[in-house]
Amino acid sequence: MAQGAAFVTCKRPETAPGYYFNLNKAPQSADKSLVYLEQLKDRPKYCFRASVKDLEKVPGMPIAYWLSDNVRAAFNGVDLSGYSKPLIGMRTGDNGRFLRNWHEVSADATSITEPEEPKWFPYAKGGEFRRWYGNNEFFVNWKDNGFELKSATLEVYPQLDWDNLGWKISNESEYFQESITWTCVSTSKFAARYIPVGSLFDTGGSFIPFRKGVKNSELLGYLNSTVAQDFLYLLNPTINYGNGTVGRLPWLEASHNPQIARRLVEIARADWDAYETSWDFTTLPLLSPDHRGETLADSYATLRAHWQAMTDKMKALEEENNRIFIDAYGLQDELTPEVPIEEITLTCNPAYRYGVKGTEQDRETRLRADTMAEFLSYAVGCMFGRYSLDAPGLILANQGERLEDYLARIPEPRFMPDADNVIPVLDENWFPDDITDRFRLFLRTTFGETHFQENLRYIEDALGKDIRKYFTKDFYADHVKRYKKRPIYWMFSSPKGTFNALIYMHRYRGDTVSVLLNDYLREFISKLEGERGRLEKLSDDPSASQGQRTKALKDMAVIAKQIDELNEWERDVVFPLAQAKIEIDLDDGVKANYPKFGEALKKIPGLEAKDD
Repeated sequence: MAQGAAFVTCKRPETAPGYYFNLNKAPQSADKSLVYLEQLKDRPKYCFRASVKDLEKVPGMPIAYWLSDNVRAAFNGVDLSGYSKPLIGMRTGDNGRFLRNWHEVSADATSITEPEEPKWFPYAKGGEFRRWYGNNEFFVNWKDNGFELKSATLEVYPQLDWDNLGWKISNESEYFQESITWTCVSTSKFAARYIPVGSLFDTGGSFIPFRKGVKNSELLGYLNSTVAQDFLYLLNPTINYGNGTVGRLPWLEASHNPQIARRLVEIARADWDAYETSWDFTTLPLLSPDHRGETLADSYATLRAHWQAMTDKMKALEEENNRIFIDAYGLQDELTPEVPIEEITLTCNPAYRYGVKGTEQDRETRLRADTMAEFLSYAVGCMFGRYSLDAPGLILANQGERLEDYLARIPEPRFMPDADNVIPVLDENWFPDDITDRFRLFLRTTFGETHFQENLRYIEDALGKDIRKYFTKDFYADHVKRYKKRPIYWMFSSPKGTFNALIYMHRYRGDTVSVLLNDYLREFISKLEGERGRLEKLSDDPSASQGQRTKALKDMAVIAKQIDELNEWERDVVFPLAQAKIEIDLDDGVKANYPKFGEALKKIPGLEAKDD
C-alpha cells in the first residue's frame, strides 16, 4: 500500500511555489521522518519547488512536483489529439462467436487471400509487449460489412441505430486504413505498432489511422520513444494506455528522419513473418539459401549471426530515434537514449524472448532448442501438405482439401505429403508413414545424405533427447503452446498413450476417423498381438537364456495391458466416432470442433476457458 503525506503551513497565491521532499527512498515508512530531517540539512539539493500554476500545466494536474521547466513547457503546445486523434475500435459482444485465431479458419475465407466475398478480416486486438510490428493473430467475422455481428449487437441493444452503433462499434469509417495501434492495458511499457491496410480494431487495440498532412512515420517513432513513455507515466502511472491518455501526449514536430521508423518496422516485420504463426510466413529461415551451409550446424550459426545483426541494428536505430526526440524536447539532462537489450522486441532476440534472469548461455541454449523444434514443426507441416519445400506460404489450408489438391499446385514435390491425413506417433517404427521416419526423410531431403547422421545428432543434442522421444513426449505440447491452445494438428491418443496419431484439421473429412480406425488402430492392435505371440514362444523356448525368457514374460504382460487398453478405447470411443462420421466447420474454430471427438483426442487444458 502506497503512503503519502502533504500539509499546508500557510495560504499563498497560486503562483507562489510549494516546497516538496521525496521520501520514497526511505526503506520503511517509519524511516520517512529521519530521511526528511536528513534532507533538510541539504535543502537546495533535495527540495523541489512547484506552484499550483506549475502543476496545472500537465493535463489532469498530477502532483508532479519534480518536473523540469522543459517537461512542463512541452505541455503548453499541441497535444496528440489536436494533431492526429487516437481512436477506439469495436466490441464484438461475443468474441467466442465472432473472433478466431487466424490459423483456425479456411484461408480462402479470409480477406488476405482476396476472395470475392471474404468472411474473416484481420483484427488488431493489442497483445504482448512488442514494438513496431506484430501481434497480428486474430480475424473477425466482418462478412457483408459486419452484418451478422451488427445484427447480434442490435438484438442485445435495440435502442441503438443500425448506422450508428455508438460505443459498441466505434469509428467504423476509419477501419481498414494504414494505422498505428497499441495495447491499451499492459503491465509492460507502451509499445506502438504499424498496421497495414485491411484491419479492423478492437477496444483493446486503439488506433491512429494514417492521415494526409500528418507525419505518420514520425508519429510512430515518437510513440515508441523514451520521451513518450516518460510522458505517459506522468499522465497515467497505471497499466492503462487508453486513447484518451495517449491523446494527451504533447506533440512537437521534430526534425525526424521518417526512414528510421520505416526501417524499424521492416526489421520487426521480417522477424514476425519468419515464424509459421504469421499469416505472411513463407518459408523457414533455416532453409533459406541466404543461411544455408553444408550442415545444419553451419546453417544455424549463419542464421544466428543474422539474428544478432538484426537485433544490433534495431537497437542502434531505436536509440537514434530516442536521441532525436530527447533533443527535440530538450530533455538531455533527464533522459538517455539507451534501450535495454530485453526491450528490443524481436522474437529472434533471446533477451526479449526469454528475459534476462538467467545467463546468456542459458538463453542461447534455449534459442537453439526452440529453433530445432521449429524446424520439426515445419517438417510436420510439410508432411501434411500445409507447406511445401517447392513453393512459399500455405498450400493446403482450406477445409477438406486432399493430396490431389496439393499435387494440382505442386505436381512434382521434392517431399511428398502424407496421403491419408493420418500420421502415427508411436514408440517404434510400426508403420511406413511413422512420424519419426518421415522426419528422417525430410532431413535427408533438405540437408542431404552426406551429413545426415551429423545433422540428426545436432538436432537431438539441441533438444536434449532423440527425435522419437521428442515426437512422442513433447511435440504436441509444444504445438498447442505455439498455436495458443488452438492447434491445427490434432492428436488422437489412447487413455495411456499407447497409440497416438496426428491429423491436420484443415484436411479432416467425415471418413478420417474410419481411416484411423481401420488402417492404423486395428492394424496396430494386430501387430501387438503378433508381438505378444512372438514373446510367448520366446518365453517357452528352451534354447533361450533364463534372462531372455524372464524379460519376454514381462514384456508380454505389458503388451497384454496395451492390447486391453486399445480394444476398450476402440470399442467405447473410436468405433462410435467412426460410425458417426462427425462433420466439422472450420468457421466454428478449434474450441467448438475439438470437443466433438471427446476422449479420442488428447486433452488440452484451458481449451474451454472463456475467450477474452
